[in-house]
Amino acid sequence: MLIIEDDLALGGVLARRLTRQGFECQQAHDVTQGLLLARQFQPSHILLDMKLDEDNGLSLIEPLRKSLPDVTMVLLTGYASIATAVEAIRMGADNYLAKPVDTQTLLRALNAAPADMDVKSVDEVPLNPKRVEWEHIQQVLNANKGNVSATARQLGMHRRTLQRKLLKKPALDHRA
Repeated sequence: MLIIEDDLALGGVLARRLTRQGFECQQAHDVTQGLLLARQFQPSHILLDMKLDEDNGLSLIEPLRKSLPDVTMVLLTGYASIATAVEAIRMGADNYLAKPVDTQTLLRALNAAPADMDVKSVDEVPLNPKRVEWEHIQQVLNANKGNVSATARQLGMHRRTLQRKLLKKPALDHRA
C-alpha cells in the first residue's frame, strides 16, 4: 500500500492501522515523491489525499492509473463534495472517502469494488437541503478554480455571505 498524504501524523496513523491489517505500507508526502514511490514500489493499493500541500491529489489519479492500471485507488479528503467525488471516480479512482475515516470503512473501500459497496441510490435517500446547497456551492467554486469573488457573483450573493457558508461544515444528515 502506498499512502500519499501530506499530513505526516495522519499518514503515520494510517500506515500503522493498515500494517496491523496485513498491508505493507510506504508513505509519500507530496506529488513528486508519490509518483516516484508508485513506480518503485508498484503497490496493489493507493490511499491518495485530495489536498497535498499546494497541489491537488486529483492531478495524480491519471498518471498513477496509467503506470499502475490494476491498482485499487481510494481518494481521501477533508473537503468532501459530490462534485469532487464524481470527478475523482471519472478520472480513475476506485473509491472516495471523507476524513476522518474509521478502519472498517477504509478496509471495505480498499477490498471491495464500488459496485460491491452497500450504497443506497440517490433516489432512495433524499439529500438535506443544506447539503444540496453546500454541494452546489462547491461545484461552482470548483468551476471557478477556487475564486470566491467570481463564485459569489455567479451565485448572486455577497462575497462575505459565501465565505461564511464555506466556513460551515456541510450537513451530513442525508434525510430531508
